[in-house]
Amino acid sequence: MAVYSMTGYASGQTLAAETAENPVAGQQEQSAGTVQDTWRLGLELRAVNGRFLDLALRLPDELRAQEPLLRELLTRRLKRGKVELRATFDAGDAARIAIPAPAVLQRLVGAQDQIRAWLPQAAPLSTGEVLRLAGGEQAAPPAALARIEAALLPLAGRVTDDFLAARAREGARLAELLRERIAGLRQLAAQAQPLIPQAVAAQQEKFLARWRDALDTAQGESGTAAVAPQAAQERALAEAAAYAMRIDVAEELGRLVAHLDEIEALLQRGGELGKRLDFLIQELHREANTLGSKSAAIDLTRISVDMKVLIEQMREQVQNLE
Repeated sequence: MAVYSMTGYASGQTLAAETAENPVAGQQEQSAGTVQDTWRLGLELRAVNGRFLDLALRLPDELRAQEPLLRELLTRRLKRGKVELRATFDAGDAARIAIPAPAVLQRLVGAQDQIRAWLPQAAPLSTGEVLRLAGGEQAAPPAALARIEAALLPLAGRVTDDFLAARAREGARLAELLRERIAGLRQLAAQAQPLIPQAVAAQQEKFLARWRDALDTAQGESGTAAVAPQAAQERALAEAAAYAMRIDVAEELGRLVAHLDEIEALLQRGGELGKRLDFLIQELHREANTLGSKSAAIDLTRISVDMKVLIEQMREQVQNLE
């Protein structure tokens, strides 16, 4: 199964043709016969990341009745993200603007004269305002609107297919970036493994050297040893063992590698995995923090910092996965 990003975009359009009589309102019929009105329906589907599925539908008033069916389609196929579906339709290249009747124009002129008599600074009506107030803009006839409604769901299905394909392409890119970071973390964990026993051995030698110095100092001052050399050595080794337990990060490295294995398995399986990956990223960050707090060598500190950088990069990518 594919890995899907929550970010995506797709669009599509379809045409609905309606055969209508040719006359133009307010004028004599210029020619007999019929003309073809072509109405264009367009859909845009876009999304950004979000914790849950948040649908926003922007539909013309004529298509509001189709909103429940569109929501059902999108809810069935999308799981997470802030998704916006926008629908538009217009008359296309064959659009005609019906000229308002003279009586309507006369009423608009009378209303404008009365208003400007009281408000001399009022701006005169523009052509667009006249057409809008007079209802001169061509509306979709019932037959064309029926065809648009019938074409809406099939078009929405095709746009959703394209949208999911775009999400899958982006998801594949994000999954590849995550695998690169996983490889980097595995390499850093492999570098950290041999540093732990080296740090323990070095600290053990320091403890023994300090005890020998303290023993020599005590012998020089009193002429006799206050503590048996064997007992001093055993105590130094006990201190070194306790120190080794405090700085041992083998468990942290083991859990970190196990989390990386689980992330790779989820990426291989695909599907809805963003929330689980987000939890695993938090666990990775916890192990890297513990590694840094227990570090007994500058190299381990550097490795911990490098791990945190990679994990933070992974977190940014995971937040975009569905």
